[in-house]
Amino acid sequence: MTETKVGESPDGDGAVVGEDGIARTPWAYGDPLLLSYYDTEWGIPVRDESGMFERLSLEGFQAGLSWLTILKKRERFREVFKQFDAEAVAEFGEPEIESLLDDPGIIRHRGKIEACIGNARATLALRDEGGLVDFIWSFQPEDTPRPRTLSEAPTTGPESTALSKVLKKKGFRFVGPTTMYALMEAVGMVDTHVLGSHRRGASGVWHD
Repeated sequence: MTETKVGESPDGDGAVVGEDGIARTPWAYGDPLLLSYYDTEWGIPVRDESGMFERLSLEGFQAGLSWLTILKKRERFREVFKQFDAEAVAEFGEPEIESLLDDPGIIRHRGKIEACIGNARATLALRDEGGLVDFIWSFQPEDTPRPRTLSEAPTTGPESTALSKVLKKKGFRFVGPTTMYALMEAVGMVDTHVLGSHRRGASGVWHD
């Protein structure tokens, strides 16, 4: 595990410098999975349907849990949910649900499992309107936060609230405003890397 020290930050939750000399947002530390996810994936634009459906699904499964819990189970999630192929997941029925509920490799929560299946069907329906990816990206804010510290990073916003409301009307579940803001962060629609992090601006979408 990478040892860390707090960088120059009056509030104590600004950019944190690891023993490798690289500054990151504080939550990136604590486990190698988090560090790798932060350094290589979080905040990078997602433009394909299966990728977006996966992020949407995992954010829903994460509700009430830590993101590290999801990362530890991510590969198994991909296996049992057919690499998050919406067409395949949309075909799941009670036999598949019962099998998933018996699988310790994922989050065994019937409501979340059923929501994922329902969201796959809603994703297919969205193809008539241009598809899930373009639909979600249409809620991209005109500007991005520029938090100096973790406490300054928002957890929701007008766009995530609007996205949540419209997705619910289209049959999606586990898509609350906070969950949708976390999705927007994960897929690069906003950049909440704290100022000073080496990943700030990595999405190519926003430039400080």
